[in-house]
Amino acid sequence: MPPRVLIADSLSPAAVEIFRQRGVAADVKTGLKKDELLEIIALYDGLAVRSATKADKPVIAAAKNLKVIGRAGIGVDNIDIPAATAAGVVVMNTPFGNSITTAEHAIAMMFALARQLPAADASTQAGKWEKNRFMGVELYGKTLGLIGAGNIGSIVADRANGLKMKVIAYDPFLSPERAVEMGVEKVELDDLLARADIITLHTPLTEKTRNILSAEALARTKKGVLIVNCARGGLVDEKALREALESGHVGGAAFDVFVEEPAKENILFGAPNFVATPHLGASTEEAQENVALQVAEQMSDYLLSGAVSNALNSPSITADEAPKLRPFVALAEKLGAFAGQMVDEGLKGVDIAFEGEIASLNHRPLSSAALAGVLRPMLAEINMVSAPAVAKERGITVSESLQETSPIYDSLMRITIATDLGRRSFAGTVIAGAPRIIEVKGMELDAVFAPAMLYVNNLDKPGFIGALGDLLANAGVNIATFNLGRVGAGEDAIALVGVDQDPDDGLVERIRALPHVKEARALYF
Repeated sequence: MPPRVLIADSLSPAAVEIFRQRGVAADVKTGLKKDELLEIIALYDGLAVRSATKADKPVIAAAKNLKVIGRAGIGVDNIDIPAATAAGVVVMNTPFGNSITTAEHAIAMMFALARQLPAADASTQAGKWEKNRFMGVELYGKTLGLIGAGNIGSIVADRANGLKMKVIAYDPFLSPERAVEMGVEKVELDDLLARADIITLHTPLTEKTRNILSAEALARTKKGVLIVNCARGGLVDEKALREALESGHVGGAAFDVFVEEPAKENILFGAPNFVATPHLGASTEEAQENVALQVAEQMSDYLLSGAVSNALNSPSITADEAPKLRPFVALAEKLGAFAGQMVDEGLKGVDIAFEGEIASLNHRPLSSAALAGVLRPMLAEINMVSAPAVAKERGITVSESLQETSPIYDSLMRITIATDLGRRSFAGTVIAGAPRIIEVKGMELDAVFAPAMLYVNNLDKPGFIGALGDLLANAGVNIATFNLGRVGAGEDAIALVGVDQDPDDGLVERIRALPHVKEARALYF
């Protein structure tokens, strides 16, 4: 019996034909209500969606035979990836199929703001002919500030350079060399806010980028600045932006995305010189054709041969390699995530070293998994397939080294990151099938990865552990695991604490304030 795929959102007929040509039975049932989807999803091996259908935990729980979810597009906000991973369901997207379309939409929004086109159109068609009311500004010679200089941001920069604009970019992963190649000036966020005449956002929504244009950030922008967001809702504080538009500090804003979608109501609607579109960034015939064909090919490959492409929760591994590689892939992802959460700015390079038996395995998927782990804290939607390309386009040097023997462990993996602030190294291994952290900052320890952890770097002084324990107890945070490493008595030391409750920013700040603490962070795996 051939595998069956449910196409729950509208896809190009060409994609449906690809499924059928490849021997995959494809049923097109769009606009299903939640209870209707729950009733039939168990019949299918694959689910193809765009953004309308929500593949949430109840849907995945009901999908007893589901093997793969394919998203025709890049954003996967409508898919519960942890639930899919726990159920053994591969989640794929098509990360590059709509980049040009989205970039062009951002440029179109810039022109609409600069010349007040929507308001001028409405006024003219109402018979008012208010020629003196709509005094626009030229884009020529203006400074465009990009927040995010990845795939889409680089296309916007190229188009803006063609318009003879001055382009500056804030992106912690953008190297000086790549900035020169793109024709942009790399700057820090405060500098961008102070200099940009127009700001466009091209970054995923993560905890680091949420409200990156906060009320405080907006207050630091130039008076009259124009703001364009065709990336993700939540990157801009909508309430603060409304106030800035009404005060005139922000001269105009154009949004294609909102915190809550569909946005039938929003605090920004009706604000002065505000332009809104209903998430049209990827809505061109060319983009929809591209992503539909890609998702059909990828899902067919996986269902028929087990080949994995553009998966957000699974590496590209052949069926023969899977049993040996699986625990080391888990190690690579978690060790990379550890390293990535220790990056504050200016990632320049990543070195991945394999020692012992692991060096004889297929290390490519391991390196990709590690690199995705490093980059994911800032680039949430990155995956093991796209990570090497993203690193290359941002000028991040990636190197690998192999050593057939390991002094202590059968297999050891080491990730060293180079940033503007120096180098940091993290090592791990697999013991009894479970990934473990065995070295941080040159200090040996032995810790399992917990979903939530505290990293504390301190001087090894009497009473510190008790003070940390008391602080966590008073905050109602239960310690699950506690592992220590140190250079020597009174010298540099590290505590890795697995906790049962997610530590908030206030708790981390209180830990930093303890005597002898040099650094403290919350880590999530």
